[in-house]
Amino acid sequence: MNTQIDNLQSQIKPRFHVEKSLDGGFIWLTRMFALAVAVILLWIAIQVAIEAIPALQKFGASFLVTSAWNPVRSEYGVLPQIYGTLVSALIGLLIAVPIGVGTAVLLSENLLPSSVRLILVFLVELLAAIPSVVYGIWGVFVLVPLLSGFGKWANANLGFVPIFSTPPTGPGMLSAGVILAIMTLPIITAISRDALISVPSSLRQAAMGLGATRWETIFKVLLPAAFSGIVSAVMLGLGRAMGETMAVTMLIGNANVINVSVFAPANTISSLLANQFAEASGLQVSALMYAALVLFVLTLLVNILAELIVVQVKRI
Repeated sequence: MNTQIDNLQSQIKPRFHVEKSLDGGFIWLTRMFALAVAVILLWIAIQVAIEAIPALQKFGASFLVTSAWNPVRSEYGVLPQIYGTLVSALIGLLIAVPIGVGTAVLLSENLLPSSVRLILVFLVELLAAIPSVVYGIWGVFVLVPLLSGFGKWANANLGFVPIFSTPPTGPGMLSAGVILAIMTLPIITAISRDALISVPSSLRQAAMGLGATRWETIFKVLLPAAFSGIVSAVMLGLGRAMGETMAVTMLIGNANVINVSVFAPANTISSLLANQFAEASGLQVSALMYAALVLFVLTLLVNILAELIVVQVKRI
């Protein structure tokens, strides 16, 4: 026995000093890259905050709860933009999450031939490669007229419901939410599919062995096991929806008002920045930077919430 151990030890190739140095160098290189990401993020936040100081000093917290945006009178407030950012992103998620998770289940299970699944995976990923301005143009010429018919019917028959209380007049909150759903769909689908694929096959086999049907296995075993990954996908999609600019600017109507109706025009923080930054000067630039800082904080809070949800789910 000792002879066999000695023979095995003699066959093990000793690690040279150069290899150990390369391993150590690689570890430090990856640490530097990770630190560089954090430094860049902090640098951006500090720079935006510095530019926003004049508006912070002049308006303070009232900037977050007022609706006026009048550069002539130097009156600024982003409450309608905050409302539009959150509501449009929420509409997008309400549409994209069921479709995205359902598509992920379809692509991760053997419900279709492998050749068909491969084509569908390619098509879903192709959605992420389409520029946002193309989505915006398609939305203006196709989506808005399409939703206009539904809006007229909903207003005529369900006008007593606050979200359908106004007739459609063109671009509005609903069209922006639908385009955000289409744009976030690839993120939610791809990450949810990876989460489902990474679930150990032993769980699926054990459920089947206990007599569970395919759908019982999916809904009671696979989806709960991949829940943390699916939540991460949804939160990443939410972050993308909150920061989308060009397509939303073309479809939301850019009206600085708060209206419960989804057919009414609205505005988002990113759309406000895109529309006004080129012509801004003086205090208006600082107010726009203040708005950008608000969007930065909202996105940060979304990511923190996602991490807390994932940690809580893992404990369960």
